[in-house]
Amino acid sequence: MPTDFNATTPVRAGEELPLERLELYLKEHLPDSTGTLSVEQFLQGHSNLTYLVRIGKLELVLRRPPFGNQVKSAHDMGREYRVLTKLHSVYKPAPRPYLYCDDTRILGDSFYVMERRYGLIFRKQLPPGIVVDHDTAKGLSEAVVDNLALLHSLDYQEAGLNDLGKPDGYAQRQVMGWSKRYEQAMTDPIPGMDRIASWLIENIPQESSACVIHNDYKYDNLVLNPGDLTNIVAVLDWEMATIGDPLMDLGTMLGYWIEADDPAELQATAVGPTALPGNLTRRELIERYQVKSGREVTNAVFYYCFGIFKIAVILQQIYARFVRGHTRDARFANLNKIVAIMCQQADATIQKGELK
Repeated sequence: MPTDFNATTPVRAGEELPLERLELYLKEHLPDSTGTLSVEQFLQGHSNLTYLVRIGKLELVLRRPPFGNQVKSAHDMGREYRVLTKLHSVYKPAPRPYLYCDDTRILGDSFYVMERRYGLIFRKQLPPGIVVDHDTAKGLSEAVVDNLALLHSLDYQEAGLNDLGKPDGYAQRQVMGWSKRYEQAMTDPIPGMDRIASWLIENIPQESSACVIHNDYKYDNLVLNPGDLTNIVAVLDWEMATIGDPLMDLGTMLGYWIEADDPAELQATAVGPTALPGNLTRRELIERYQVKSGREVTNAVFYYCFGIFKIAVILQQIYARFVRGHTRDARFANLNKIVAIMCQQADATIQKGELK
């Protein structure tokens, strides 16, 4: 197994944690936490901050909102903790949470800690030493959509997640909400974003059904078994999970799914190896989802374009934090260009009126 399968680095400047307070708190609330505390930071992630916490031989993952966060509902640590508390027992890929803290005197904001799941995380570049051939890419892409269908098949009432969200009117609230978030995060105007928002508002479909949805389902939120890359051992980042329309969740996944013949500018935005030979296309993903979930996917253009628009707004929010000086992370300096590229893709798809 490559040594950097889940690489960490020293904590980035401006995102340090008060180690003495954290160590005292963890040792008080976790009986098995003995030894010296050390903290590193996971390399990736543009939203919530994720740290590797070691206390002696115990390894934990700590998540907290970004510094300078202005969108509290998008970084609700208590909510994410409650979701995992109920979900991990009925959905095997959900990590087990251990502790939630809303005492802002400890880290300056709320946070929670959970178990660390070991495995490979695929991003734009494959981990060193990993080769994904045609058959593996096909099997993995099938597993990705199958796992999403599995999540959508859970009985959320039986799992005790009834109060997680309000499914009625979910699609409309999402479109209106993300449109408003774009307005609040806007820096340099991108005229096409307003046009896409208007089209989405005018074309909201009726709800398909209601279930637990992840809301940010993509490759770099999946942990894979190094011995069998088609085996998903964990799904991470449940901060936006709710009860809502599963086709909106599918649309978000499609928004992240870059194909080999997409424009070069769009391919540069990839967050996973979705363009490798053997991968299902977006249309094939939809077809397989229909079979596995038993749900018919009509209005595919709407769901795909909503996914792109939502992802673009998320990136714009992060870019706005950078512009406004709330983070110094250099990775965020050009996110506005990616927002414009995604806007162009949504616009072109709407004009065409169908997925490839």
